[in-house]
Amino acid sequence: MSFPLLTATAAVPALGAVATAAVPAARRTAAKWLALFVSIATLALAAAVLIRFDPGGDRYQLTESKAWIAEFGVRYELGVDGIGAAMIALTALLIPFIIGAGWHDADEAEDARDRSRRWRPTQGFFALILAVEAMVIISFAATDVFLFYIFFEAMLIPMYFLIGGFGDRAHAAGEEEGAKQRTYAAVKFLLYNLAGGLIMLAAIVGLYAVSADQLGEGTFSLQALSEARAEGELSMATNTERLLFLGFFVAFAIKAPLWPLHTWLPNAMGESTAPVAVLITAVVDKVGTFAMLRFCLGLFPGASEWATPVVIVLALISILYGALLAVGQKDIKRLVAYASISHFGFIVLGVFAMTSQGHGGATLYMVFHGLSTAALMLVAGFLISRRGSRLIEDYGGVQKVAPVLAGTFLVGGLATLSLPGLAPFVSEILVLVGTFSRYPAAGIVATAGIILAALYVLLLYQRTMTGPVKNPEVEGMPDLKVRELAVVAPLIALLIVLGVFPKPLTEVVDPAVEHTLSDVRQTDPQPDHPVAERTGSDEKPADAHAGGDE
Repeated sequence: MSFPLLTATAAVPALGAVATAAVPAARRTAAKWLALFVSIATLALAAAVLIRFDPGGDRYQLTESKAWIAEFGVRYELGVDGIGAAMIALTALLIPFIIGAGWHDADEAEDARDRSRRWRPTQGFFALILAVEAMVIISFAATDVFLFYIFFEAMLIPMYFLIGGFGDRAHAAGEEEGAKQRTYAAVKFLLYNLAGGLIMLAAIVGLYAVSADQLGEGTFSLQALSEARAEGELSMATNTERLLFLGFFVAFAIKAPLWPLHTWLPNAMGESTAPVAVLITAVVDKVGTFAMLRFCLGLFPGASEWATPVVIVLALISILYGALLAVGQKDIKRLVAYASISHFGFIVLGVFAMTSQGHGGATLYMVFHGLSTAALMLVAGFLISRRGSRLIEDYGGVQKVAPVLAGTFLVGGLATLSLPGLAPFVSEILVLVGTFSRYPAAGIVATAGIILAALYVLLLYQRTMTGPVKNPEVEGMPDLKVRELAVVAPLIALLIVLGVFPKPLTEVVDPAVEHTLSDVRQTDPQPDHPVAERTGSDEKPADAHAGGDE
């Protein structure tokens, strides 16, 4: 029996969460180091997943399958294609930086309490982060629809406490009002996502009923369902397939989030600490767009094609709406939140462009957006912790007193606007090319998001970092410390390296993209004009007759 690598990759942070929570109240530093060690061990396992994945091999690899709830056809089934392997690697990569950036985020709450009480906010904070990591990894690896659903919903619980219980204390209206806003943001996050999950649960039950009716035995196995559809053993009535597709898509569009189901994100990111905000938008939200590729397109190809025009319109609205609102924001973290809504619009646009460039670009966008948003938001968190304010107007002239902080902030911002030479540029260009080849008008409209991104990023940098130092609190602001540099520098290095040489990642992703396109029975559009063949000094169209005059 082969080693269950995917189970181990999820089990290590899960067990680490329990161990971290059990550390005695007085040993909070030990709890931090334990959480960091666990996250690094998980990263090593995720690297092993990526290394062992063979791009030329089977579609799903490192598979595990065991009976779980046999009476209902539920199995513990795991497996990764190139997209899943890339997303697991992204998750495991970001968690150590999130832990390092949030090293002191729960300390204040602990200091403010009676130390004789057995209250462990520091232990709880890091345990919750590890719990989210474990659930997200299982979500990226699950090939049983019901197993995916369980962890898709379960991750809401630790995220609720991270937002509401460990939220940002830099609130302009004071601590009492800040506590109300954190509670509101956490409840809104939970209700939105629970509502989407309930709709999805109804669709999962419907899918099971269809499989039981046509296959003689109900199943939740993604591979079994896909094979049955491909061989003609499982067919769905048009209206049934569309309803089931909508049940899945709404849940994923909330998680992503896609306009108009996005309104929970600015509240959740604004009221969270910077590391938790990164956990939300760079890790948890990626489950939504990933699931669109794996489940919506894989299980409901006909309905996906039917819904494509509407989804593309929603994606374009998200791109422009998010970017326009980002331009007008006064709060740094809400600006990044609205920018992320715009970026998720690009990802969804790539998914439903139904081209190899679009799907490949959407997958790379998920990875590179995670890196760029983590770099920008974590540096913004370091900035906010020094000044104690999220308002843009409270800064100015930071580059004069903290040039390294300002420089890393600039690189993170330039990556966010997809500057050529940085990783997000590659993914954004692929999405636009893939969209334009099939939907030229949508591709043209989407390019406006690039212009708006340059506007909100450069305005943010100008207002916070350049000009004279106006506020006394900024005058004595320290530059980045060693721990903070250790968090940011590797992210910036990755953005540069992958921006210049993305081939190692594209080689892993491309075979999965081809499989996804075959699921929806699509091929890339062919050029309108024949390609010229060159033979010696002569050129003639590829479709010209090979012989002489007739």
